[in-house]
Amino acid sequence: MDVPSSPALAASAAPPRTQQRKPAYSVAAPLQDYLARYRRERELPVTYGRLRRFAESAPLADAAGRPTLWETVVYEQREMESLQDDLKKIYAILRVDGDLTVMRHLYVDRVDYCSFGNSAPFRIRIVNAYNDNADYFYVKRADASRIYGLELEHVLSPNRMNYLTSGATLVEEHVAGIPGDMFIARGLGGRDLRPIRLAKELVKFNERCFVRLLGDMRAYNFVVVVTPDFEDAQVRIRAMDFDQQSYEGRLNFYRPQFFKDNGPLALFCVKHLRLETALQYQREEQVLMLQRAAVSEERLRRLLAAMSADALAPDAHLHELRTELAEHYKRDAYLRCDSMGALVRENLESIRQHIATSPLDGSAPGE
Repeated sequence: MDVPSSPALAASAAPPRTQQRKPAYSVAAPLQDYLARYRRERELPVTYGRLRRFAESAPLADAAGRPTLWETVVYEQREMESLQDDLKKIYAILRVDGDLTVMRHLYVDRVDYCSFGNSAPFRIRIVNAYNDNADYFYVKRADASRIYGLELEHVLSPNRMNYLTSGATLVEEHVAGIPGDMFIARGLGGRDLRPIRLAKELVKFNERCFVRLLGDMRAYNFVVVVTPDFEDAQVRIRAMDFDQQSYEGRLNFYRPQFFKDNGPLALFCVKHLRLETALQYQREEQVLMLQRAAVSEERLRRLLAAMSADALAPDAHLHELRTELAEHYKRDAYLRCDSMGALVRENLESIRQHIATSPLDGSAPGE
């Protein structure tokens, strides 16, 4: 996170500019090879195209009766019977590597569809017949940007991402938590958690997004996970939307603190966090990211090699971003990067060198 001088966080909107709808990028051979090597690519009984062939749909309301962006879809009777069995098989592959013997008591309660967003996902609601406990997973169009985002999250963040691909189909596990916009709307001061823990997590989340170039983390694209602890509660902010991995050219698009939607959260953190403490938390997350990268060194090398071979953004976006990163970090090496994957690699190298050569004296990388 680029910690501003004076306040630890600043609530400032990114410079106004019309944002184009991001196109979907197909999965190229280097990424396919990577996915097969790490058992992400599997043969699945249901494809995204098959789910698109629904017969009818009806609007879906939330628990309070308010309309949502989702609609429940219905299939022809014969298709629905076979589809339910096949969706259970996918859930078994996702959860227990395909062992159906422990899944016999589950049933598909509902299939929902959302046309909003780049991935136009289907959400599958799976229910345990013995105790009515529900779980979800998603079936989406495979987009290389999103897959790189999921994999970078898996390797460089504290969160493990459970997903599978099958050709042009992407299957994702549900990321549980309170949607960020709901968390903010309910008020930030009345929760049973210490404000400093929330502020600390925003600094760390901001830094993770910035270093691995995950964009568009406005409030409805992340969740807040609150875990009771023996003293107070722990909190973690988790990304749940990875469509905007390394696409935009604006530097601040990769820093959640600068989105208008996140303003109340950023201001809340400014109130409770000193600059010196924010720098400490920023450095902690940088060190943790480098440690995760070292543990998964070979995997990360292969991932960034595949990503560097992919064109994931228009050239104008790449050139704009590398120029801004070169100015931010005061490193001309960025200007020689010819792909978004190369920029992620250079970000990691930048913080590695900064940590090796600079004490924690109140300066952040690039200052």
